[in-house]
This record gives sequence, C-alpha cells and structure tokens, in this order.
Amino acid sequence: MLFPMKFIERQKDSQEIKRLISIFPVTAILGPRQSGKTTLAKTLAYDHYFDLENPRDVAALEQPQLALEDLDGLIVIDEIQRTPNLFPLLRYLVDNRPSQKYLILGSASPDLLKQSTESLAGRISYFVLGGLRLSDVGRENLRSLWVRGGLPRSYTARSDEESVLWRQSYIATFVERDIPQLGISIPSPSIRRFWTMLSHYHGQVINYSAIGRSFGISDVTVRRYCEILQQTFMIRMLQPWSANLGKRLVKKPKIYLRDSGLFHSLQSIEAMDQLLTHPKLGASWEGFALESVCRMLEKSDQDLFFFNTHSGVELDLLWQKNGRTWGVEFKYADAPKMTKSIKTVMDDLQLSGLWLVYPGRTAYRLAQNILVTPLQDLGESWDYGPL
Repeated sequence: MLFPMKFIERQKDSQEIKRLISIFPVTAILGPRQSGKTTLAKTLAYDHYFDLENPRDVAALEQPQLALEDLDGLIVIDEIQRTPNLFPLLRYLVDNRPSQKYLILGSASPDLLKQSTESLAGRISYFVLGGLRLSDVGRENLRSLWVRGGLPRSYTARSDEESVLWRQSYIATFVERDIPQLGISIPSPSIRRFWTMLSHYHGQVINYSAIGRSFGISDVTVRRYCEILQQTFMIRMLQPWSANLGKRLVKKPKIYLRDSGLFHSLQSIEAMDQLLTHPKLGASWEGFALESVCRMLEKSDQDLFFFNTHSGVELDLLWQKNGRTWGVEFKYADAPKMTKSIKTVMDDLQLSGLWLVYPGRTAYRLAQNILVTPLQDLGESWDYGPL
C-alpha cells in the first residue's frame, strides 16, 4: 500500500555511502524493506540502474556477463538477494574492469548473504540503512518519529491513521512475501505471532525457554526465528558484557524491535496519547533512543553490549573506544537523578563517561563524567570530548 511520500534528504547517510563508493569497487546498502535504499541510491550520480523487481531488468540480466561487462561508471543493482549467483561475476568484473563500480542494494544482512558475498572479500563494503534519523526530520519532530518510526512512508503519511494502516500492510507483506523470497519456508502466521510475542519482550533479556513454552516450540526453533528477524533487520539482539568482574552476570542477549513504529503497531499503539498511558512507555522510549544512539556510534553489532548483574545493577548500552569504556543509560523521566546502581556501574566498569539520555529539554551534570542529556542534543556523531 503506497501513500504519497514527501522526499526527505538524508545527508548523513548519503555522505557515508559516497565515501565508501570512493574507496571500494563494490558497496552494498543493506537494510529493511522500505527503509529508503532505492530512493537514496537514485539521488547518487549513477550511470546504469537494474531493479531485480522489474521484469524488464530481470530479462536484461538473464545473460549477466553480456549485459554488464561493457558498461562503465557506477552500476546500481537493486534487490540483489534475488540473484545471489551474480556475486562471483561481480568479482571477475571489478578485478578486470577498473572503470566499473557497483552499488548493490538488498534487504538481507551480510550474514544471510555470507556464502554469496565471500567471493567479494576485500572488495566490498557494507552500509546498513535504517529508518530516518532525527537529524533528517528535525529535532522538533522527535515525537512523530518516535510514534511512527523511521520507515519513510510511515513517517511521512498524511495522518496517524494512514501511518498505522501502512505499517499494518508492511507487517503483512513482510511475513507473507519477503520471508519466503529469502528462501525461508516458515508459515507466515507463525512468524507473525512470534514477532508479536517478541514485542512483549522489547527491552528485556530474552528467555528462549519461556518463549518456546508459550509458543509451543523448541528453544532451537526460537533461536532460529530470532536469527531470521535479526538478519532481516527487524530486531536487534544486544549481547551481554562478559568481563570477569567477580559478579554473577546475565549471559543471555537483550532484544529490541529496531523500528519504534513497528513495535507500536505490534502493541496496537496508534497515537502519542495512547503511548503515554501504555505500560510499555518506558520500554518504547528505551528502544527508540537506543536505536538512535547505536546508529550515531557507527559500530557493528558485535561491538555493542549491555551490562546486567543478577543483583540488579545494569547499564543499557556500553562499548569501548580509544582503550576506554563508555556507557549510556536511557531513562523516561522528568529529571533523572544519581542512583546507587549508577555509582556501582561507574565503579565496576571503570567508565570514562556515562550519558543518561532522557526525553527532556535541558542537559545537566550529575558528576564530572556523568551527563544527563536530551536525545535531540546528541547530534549524529558521537563526541568523546570532556563531558
């Protein structure tokens, strides 16, 4: 279902993709369906464009070497996951045709495409395009972005009702068409019910056994379903920090739905007034703000962690940079204050800096290296300067 969509410039993402294209012979823009990959690619100075959902372009690539080997410049191939047999040919072409560069677009993660892309090792860079950033829509539109999510057609819909209708259609299309097209033979009602169940665990440590019992499936099947949703950019699995601190640490991952709008649809939340009175309000804010910060950090999922002990001391997000450890805690509160848990986290992890991100308007300091800050004040590049 398509509604008229206002074009929104995505300066941060566009600059990074141009930088990668200048360095690598092949650049892949990956991300969820309808995240704006095609729209963004068409703003670049490309020379040839093939869309593998267009029957004419599919026919043109039936003899791919004949179609591609005499071309020059930047060649875009959209929906690359439909023809993974192209990857060995792309390796041959970029090795023998230095006048060619390729920009490939796909709705599956590098892990899902791993076997196909191994032949391009050392020749390909990956860029994951999520939904719209706060910097794309303006800080004054934070609440709209939070409620509707960052998928462009959801965000730019003419009303909340149209946005909800589009997201419902998106979810149905994902489970009925996109999953089978990736070669995953799982009944669509099963994936839909599983995805909805996961939305109740949003922001929580996942318990595979409990979900399996509730859903009537094995732990192994739960893990497989989670991997599918992770590899198609629907969920984020944040791994626990496992440093040896002499404490009993939680060792299972924490789960988040990456797009806040899809989370709200799966929870039947249609507008801000409903969200503000919903039991999942705090979890919703945590997931929305965490996804925003993860994209600012420009780190791979393997380099981002959470910290949680069985005694209740926790930190929502931590990572290492320049040989030091940094952390972020997300609070839906009017004025976050210093707590015993924060002090313990600072000591246990020897944090160089801790940011408490909240939905307020004023930044203030709790200690020399602990800063309470509004999400909209963080910008789009992480600042490791003095807090």
